[in-house]
Amino acid sequence: MDENTLYAARDPQGIRPLVLGRLERGWVVASETAALDIVGASYIREVEPGELIAVDEDGLRSRHFAEKAPKHCLFEFVYLARPDTLMNDQRVHSVRVDIGRRLAREFPVEADLVMPVPESGTPAAIGYAEESGIPYGTGLVKNSYVGRTFIQPSQTIRQLGIRLKLNPLRDVIEGKRLVVVDDSIVRGNTQRALIRMLREAGAREVHVRISSPPVKWPCFYGIDFATRAELIANGLSTDEIARSIDADSLGYVSLDELVEATTVPKDQLCRACFDGVYPVKLPEPEHLGKHLLELGEIIDADGVRTSVGGGGASDSLDRP
Repeated sequence: MDENTLYAARDPQGIRPLVLGRLERGWVVASETAALDIVGASYIREVEPGELIAVDEDGLRSRHFAEKAPKHCLFEFVYLARPDTLMNDQRVHSVRVDIGRRLAREFPVEADLVMPVPESGTPAAIGYAEESGIPYGTGLVKNSYVGRTFIQPSQTIRQLGIRLKLNPLRDVIEGKRLVVVDDSIVRGNTQRALIRMLREAGAREVHVRISSPPVKWPCFYGIDFATRAELIANGLSTDEIARSIDADSLGYVSLDELVEATTVPKDQLCRACFDGVYPVKLPEPEHLGKHLLELGEIIDADGVRTSVGGGGASDSLDRP
């Protein structure tokens, strides 16, 4: 933006969302429709992949600077987008509730209570409860003044964030067989700490259900994600992850069921964090911000060898 013109462009793959809105006396652009609601703007449409918009005193102009090849981020539907946002003409909350229903069909269990890890696990937990017939309840109280723990810059800060972020309601969970629904497992720290808290508060069984497939690959498209070496699903099976976090059982929604819930064709979604297929070619390892995409080494101009490999999380079972 300069003194006279507002510009907005979306990459040819449209990996991140971008929407156009209308105010009574002007235009607005935002990453999500929820932002339009807040400022009182009307949602007009998505900015198309490969489209450039310019707004000045003469109004709005649009042109395409590249041929579109849609690859919308699948993880936006799981976690990143706000639940009150509209994506692909669907409310994200409704998509997440449907994912929860699918999760209940794929991984049923006998239990007394379905509870979310707030807030991101709430819609899927509602869907799981509706489909399974198990009562829905709130077993964890969230501190609203703590940010998202998976993007905190260090392990120490993340773990402190987890302790500050959630507290169990003992009278709700004591003696109960619980289904705990969360959106994803990245490093396993949050779930491990939660299950410990729930068992200390008297939970009889803890069955974890995840509304995304195992996250095995880092994101290089604008999200501060874990390196591959930190991802617990890289190197461990589902049963091993369940043991690592001390869950009685663990189930992830399948990739195909997740894709179906979005109603977006599979070939128009970026699924890289789940299947390792990156729609936009990545730079050579030495030019990446995270040097752990694959096992290997870099040899610099002086012949010095530097390891850049991440061996996965196979040591997770041995961690305290």
